[in-house]
Amino acid sequence: MPIHEAGDWNTLKNKIVGCLLGGAVGDALGAAVEFNSSQEIQERFGSCGIRDFASIYGREGAITDDTQMSLFTAEGLMRAQNRWLDRGLCHVPGAIHRAYLRWLLTQSETPKYSELFYDETDDSLLDPGWLYALPALHNRRAPGNSCLSSLKSGVCGSIEEPINNSKGCGGVMRVAPVGLAGKEENVFDLACDAAAITHGHPSGYLAAGILGVVIFHIVSGVHLEEAIFIGLSKTKGLHQSEEIRTAVWRAVDEAKSGQPSLQKIESLGKGWIAEEALAISLYCALVADNFEEGVILAVNHGGDSDSTGAITGNILGAIYGRNEIPERWLIKLELRNEIERVAKDLHRYFRTDKHVLNEEEYERYPPN
Repeated sequence: MPIHEAGDWNTLKNKIVGCLLGGAVGDALGAAVEFNSSQEIQERFGSCGIRDFASIYGREGAITDDTQMSLFTAEGLMRAQNRWLDRGLCHVPGAIHRAYLRWLLTQSETPKYSELFYDETDDSLLDPGWLYALPALHNRRAPGNSCLSSLKSGVCGSIEEPINNSKGCGGVMRVAPVGLAGKEENVFDLACDAAAITHGHPSGYLAAGILGVVIFHIVSGVHLEEAIFIGLSKTKGLHQSEEIRTAVWRAVDEAKSGQPSLQKIESLGKGWIAEEALAISLYCALVADNFEEGVILAVNHGGDSDSTGAITGNILGAIYGRNEIPERWLIKLELRNEIERVAKDLHRYFRTDKHVLNEEEYERYPPN
């Protein structure tokens, strides 16, 4: 996994941190209304809808499975990088799959850690790493059925051998770290591979591929609309790509058709499936004048509000950077420091001119 070099490090770091924190903020904002209709949201919070964190899972600012799995995506990428540096070889989707298995175990699912990560070569357990050790991550936050069932099977799904025919948004909502860590020539394929681990329908993983490309290019300074067109170009001619291409083009067209509205968002769908979640998020990001406006717009529709909030937050956080995320949200955000730590680690691992494995990083992201 050669390291990508790009841009001004301070600006780039700000965008990378903004991307992960922004996704978590959007996730937490939408969590309290995920299963509400737009009418129910307005009845609870007024005609302007939800605009600040509401209590869910026993606190304000609670993250959901969207952010949990994004963190484990990032961990898998960095463990793969350490494996490359330590041994000169790695299978990145396999490393991400193992990271998702660790996430699965935080959800109180069987099998036990010892059954999944026993190392027969030296009769020991593989190091679970620091994320798995965080008590706050051992909370079940409405995880998707496709993610749970796929991972419980023990099989690592792939594009070549799909594990199911699911196109739920659970694949696309977690791949922003791939866009932060990838290279221009492989980010689309790697994001698709990461989603295909649990979601086998082309719309499920192609949506993730487009998002990975969009994130990669906007942190590098490309305008959002141009980044979307680059992402779409990667899908041209691919098997069963018309559905996702149509959804994204509709989002772009709606963004050019006058003032933003809830009706336009809901015309794009509910967000439970991948192409709808991506389309809604791209629309909200395209029409927003700032981070706060776009994320609020993304969570007030009747549908998968935490996922569209998370994806929109990833995109706008990557555009505007960490400093444009309202502090009133960051103060209450669950695992804020840990999310920022992961983002800074991603920057150091993949976006600096040279990364050499040291003992501390080896322990944080062991190459297994």
